[in-house]
Amino acid sequence: MRQAVVNKPAIEGGTPARAEKIYYGHQYIDDADIQAVVDVLRSEALTCGPKIKELEDKLCRITGAKYAVVCSNGTAALHMAALAAGVGEGDEVITTPITFAASANCALYCGARPVFVDIDPETYNIDPEKVEAAITERTKAVVAVDYTGQSVALDPLKKICEKHGLTLIEDGAHVIGTKYKGKANGSIADMTTFSFHPVKTVTGGEGGAVLTNDEALYRKLLLYRTHGITRDADLMEHEPEGAWYYEQVDLGYNYRITDIQAALIISQLDKLQMFSERRKEIVARYNEAFGKLPMLFVQKEIPESDTTRHLYILRIIPEKLRIDRRQFFDALAAENVCCNVHYIPTYYFPYYEKLGYRRGLCPNAEKLYEEMISLPLYYAMTDEDVESVIEAVTKIAVYYGK
Repeated sequence: MRQAVVNKPAIEGGTPARAEKIYYGHQYIDDADIQAVVDVLRSEALTCGPKIKELEDKLCRITGAKYAVVCSNGTAALHMAALAAGVGEGDEVITTPITFAASANCALYCGARPVFVDIDPETYNIDPEKVEAAITERTKAVVAVDYTGQSVALDPLKKICEKHGLTLIEDGAHVIGTKYKGKANGSIADMTTFSFHPVKTVTGGEGGAVLTNDEALYRKLLLYRTHGITRDADLMEHEPEGAWYYEQVDLGYNYRITDIQAALIISQLDKLQMFSERRKEIVARYNEAFGKLPMLFVQKEIPESDTTRHLYILRIIPEKLRIDRRQFFDALAAENVCCNVHYIPTYYFPYYEKLGYRRGLCPNAEKLYEEMISLPLYYAMTDEDVESVIEAVTKIAVYYGK
């Protein structure tokens, strides 16, 4: 196994920005969240119970979507959405490489081929013009990722998909709390998927959801969540034999979520506005500080997106620094600011290389990957935490600036 070589450049005569480590993301759980889970544990139903519909109804109220189907995680949500869109063997699904692998894997699960399209170099979201240029007679759907929580350009993407008869799946794993032209993300695309992983704005430990305004898609999603099994007599091929009777009418999966997780997400959603406001405060403070440093680039935001940011991407300008991204990352770790990188371009992975994908497909995405670092961003960060991150970044950028 290869050993990683860690090379931490020292700041001569310096000391870390703080003694305790600050991590890039962390969940926030309060007494109300704990009580919500305890109440379910003391109830009759731990799964397939009343909290499932309660969560689905709440997501519809928050987003304005007509239908919501909650499931076990964000990856399951994407798989269900791809299946509902009719993605199958020999089809193509367009997506971005700057995302978690699930955005592309959902096409592979269905026997389709992911087609990677480059990003806008300033917003880092998928470029609609490049999407249209990549469409072929095999294209079935577009999986557009709201990277960092900023909404993709939904109107242009919808027009392209309508023009070519494609399904627009919005991978909204980062986007809950964001609005596009004043309308909550989740009610605009043909289907929008959410994730409730612990580093997301709202968490259930795990969990996901698919939202749609299309009843036909909704009915398909319900089947794919539960093995393709139904108790709905209208969907059955045979006369029900009794109250116990059910039928498997399609090949589905066990993508159910528990009432325990649903209760936690419901409680977390009560704090969505609070979470959103705090994240916006931190982002504004970062933007103010880093926008003054010529060796750093601040992610641009389209005016249509009122963004609740899930990730804060610091981008270095290598030509103005004497160190590269790896060294900048290690220097931040030496300052006890523990960052991450989101994301390695999906087609860089060995599995995708074996499928024939090669580097050079998306130059903007590849350049971004070489220059980006995910800084700490979460609700529970104190003002002192935020200033410590700013101090560490500024110290390194200035010290190693050209």
